[in-house]
Amino acid sequence: MKQLFFIVMLLFTAHTFAAEEKTEWENTTLSDDLIKKIQEAQYQYRKCVAEEMPKAAYRSIESRTATSQIIKQCEPSLSKMREMYLAEKVPGVIADRHLKQMRIKTIRNTLQEMMYAEAARKAGQQK
Repeated sequence: MKQLFFIVMLLFTAHTFAAEEKTEWENTTLSDDLIKKIQEAQYQYRKCVAEEMPKAAYRSIESRTATSQIIKQCEPSLSKMREMYLAEKVPGVIADRHLKQMRIKTIRNTLQEMMYAEAARKAGQQK
């Protein structure tokens, strides 16, 4: 009985690995022009976040809410990057993974900065 179970599991595992290989992204080369465009879009995204952070409207609200609003304001930059990836036939999953990684990193940094600023204001160090 154990041998039969083992054989069935072995066949199932082999079938699973075969299915995974079909969905794997085949390596492509991104052009230097596209890489420069994506780097420019990343710069514009970070610049947008940096310009939004010091605005007075975000000083009066809680830091997590302010971070969320700042990120929403700058979201169009990320959608432009996604369109660039898709135009180069990069799978949506790969493009989304990169954009999610960048968004999470930016959210963490922005939230940290906003929390520091909020703590400084409460301590009376800044106006």
